[in-house]
Amino acid sequence: MNGGRARTGEAFLQKLEAAGYEVCDPSILQPASIFLALSGEDMRGRLLLTSDGAGGDYCLRPEFTIPVSLAYLASPRAGAPAAFCCHGPVFRQRSAGSVEFAQAGLENFGRPDREAADAEVLALALESAGAGKAWRTRLGDAGLLAAVLEKLSLPPVWMRRIRGGLAKGERVDGILAPVDARGDHAGVLAALDGADKAGARALVEDLLNIAGISALGGRTAGEIAERFLEQASLRSRAALDDAQRDLLQKFFAIEGQPDQASGQLRALFAQSHIDLDAEMDRFEQRLNFMAARGLDMDAMVFSASFARNLEYYTGFVFEAAPEDAAHGALEFGEPAIGGGRYDRLLSTLGARTEIPAVGAAIFTERLSGAQ
Repeated sequence: MNGGRARTGEAFLQKLEAAGYEVCDPSILQPASIFLALSGEDMRGRLLLTSDGAGGDYCLRPEFTIPVSLAYLASPRAGAPAAFCCHGPVFRQRSAGSVEFAQAGLENFGRPDREAADAEVLALALESAGAGKAWRTRLGDAGLLAAVLEKLSLPPVWMRRIRGGLAKGERVDGILAPVDARGDHAGVLAALDGADKAGARALVEDLLNIAGISALGGRTAGEIAERFLEQASLRSRAALDDAQRDLLQKFFAIEGQPDQASGQLRALFAQSHIDLDAEMDRFEQRLNFMAARGLDMDAMVFSASFARNLEYYTGFVFEAAPEDAAHGALEFGEPAIGGGRYDRLLSTLGARTEIPAVGAAIFTERLSGAQ
């Protein structure tokens, strides 16, 4: 790391240490299987992979959340409240720029006061990335979305389709459309429709092997087969009924200043006779904690359709960038900060019970002088 980046990293760490976050420096070399399983398709094709003499697969760390989570679980404090910060190089295949770039992070584990912890992490990320600077921040809530989908009693395959489509930035109308209306591999899907799952999976794997395809876009033949089977299941299910589609379209259309969005959400749920009072109480409690920390709520936008493209998020999510003084608004394509709540990740990594967790990543190369 060059001197300038080292100084930048030291400044981040000093600010976060002063807030009670312990410095953590996880190994650059990480087990690849964890990232392949947990980080989603977007990350899958961007890993820098290698292997050892025994055939073990590894990658250069593409981010800090999973490595810091593993270090926390291996420590004596696993399961108890603990907070960590880090700064250093991460490695990803990118369409532009070096595969190595600097990132800072903060991770907060084990706190039962989730809404207060959410507000703390967002506030500290903004403060450490540029105290006194103007930020525009976009908020979402994966937990609220999950509660809405559960209330509608959608099949799991439709829940995965909606969550995955939002994370990829797909249009809501396209996400909710029947699969055959999009014309995706209609012949293959028709052949698989209603077939025995094990037999159908074997058929797709055989076809891929005959074609000499063992992996595509970072996915194995077995994973590609599972994708075809999911699409076939979507195709065979009845389309969403009018009431389900109408409610989802109204829900995803809600976007604006967080307090105003909260009122719109409560009105929609009351009109639709959906009891999400407990979820909305937590939503509003988080906003209160954010305001109490002095965050500019008028510079924030809540969007019901906003989702970050990592599969382990379970609740509050956010992205932020320095406000563009020339245009007076943020175009959210290149966030300088991103993060959220991932309560189920640590049990997936081996914890015996679910451990509350929330964190943020700061992309230092995108700050453009926000320090």
